[in-house]
Formats: sequence, structure tokens, C-alpha cells
Amino acid sequence: MKRTILGERPPSYVSKITLAAELDVSESTIDEYVQRGLLPKPIRLGGSVRWCWAQVQASLNPLASAGGLSEQDPFMEGLKNVSPAP
Repeated sequence: MKRTILGERPPSYVSKITLAAELDVSESTIDEYVQRGLLPKPIRLGGSVRWCWAQVQASLNPLASAGGLSEQDPFMEGLKNVSPAP
């Protein structure tokens, strides 16, 4: 279930469900991005695991200026070498 952020900005600390919805990816993709170092590691607030939204935005800004997440992905890089079928 995806949740929608209402208002001008997301909360300061977001859950994995909210982060995945904001980035339009699955929760397993969030785990993969954290493991690959594309997203910061979450912190524990009380009994909840949360991501600092400001850190998430900061981690994504260099990727956006470098062309986005897809250029960092070896699979997506390999697709550039495939020519279309005749």
C-alpha cells in the first residue's frame, strides 16, 4: 500500500513505505539502494526505523546532476550497448 504525502513537504523523518512511495520504487528497492550506498542508512527513532528526508534529498542530488540513478546501475549501463532489433 502506497501512502501519499499531503501538504507542501514530506515529514522530516519518513518510514520505508513513505520513502518508497515518494521515490516511486518498491520497498525492496529502498533496501537495495541503501546497500549500494545510493541512499543513507536509516536511523531508529523509538521503535521505528526512519530516514531523514533531508539526507535522502542530499544523497539523490549528486545522482540527479550525474544523470540519475539509471546511469549508476550496471544493468542500465549495459542496455546502452544493445542495438535495436531490425
